Amino acid sequence: MNIKFLGHACFHIELDDCSLLFDPFISPNELASHIDIDSIDADYILLSHGHQDHIHDAEAIAKRCNAKIISTYEVVTWFGKLGIEGHPMNHGGSWEFDFGTVKMVNAVHTSSFPDGSYAGNPAGFVINTKKCCFYFAGDTALTMDMQLIPMICPKLDFAFLPIGDNFTMGYEDAILASDFIDCTKIIPFHYDTFGYIQVEKEKVSSAFEARGKELLFLEIGETVTK
Repeated sequence: MNIKFLGHACFHIELDDCSLLFDPFISPNELASHIDIDSIDADYILLSHGHQDHIHDAEAIAKRCNAKIISTYEVVTWFGKLGIEGHPMNHGGSWEFDFGTVKMVNAVHTSSFPDGSYAGNPAGFVINTKKCCFYFAGDTALTMDMQLIPMICPKLDFAFLPIGDNFTMGYEDAILASDFIDCTKIIPFHYDTFGYIQVEKEKVSSAFEARGKELLFLEIGETVTK
């Protein structure tokens, strides 16, 4: 499995026979100006909620790649009106796809489309593939519901958690979240893109290390293999 960070909350994951793209906000992101969205392939695009900084490039990439959207009913319906196929889900539900099982879990945030219309509730995803299981939290506050994940899902190999504070939980809450989900390997996101969410990486890394956690900051465009 190859994991590539494309900035903000966007990750591209290459599995053996499939590629997943999460929350593509690339072309408007000045920090990701070196990323060519036309070079990104995707079989599925998973969207945690409807905010523009999570869906901006989804239409263009989905139409070029003929990718299927996986998200809440409201988000999938919205993209369906743009001629894009999708698989609607809702909180607590799971579905077996060709790449593995997706379970939609709770996220505490807001959600609206760029035109201000209702986009349903935000969500996170637990993805269980043949080789590993991981959690993409989406934009969320720390929530007690995270404690349910180890109870109802396979053991997590790693997790993507927001750390930027202001719009989501900050790094202190993300450390607690890693305890709640019983996961020691964390890849952070939703930081540094805007002035409101800048973080001190050394300080954050030290805080996670002090709690026995492995925090992996990825540079935009960097790929790691898990």
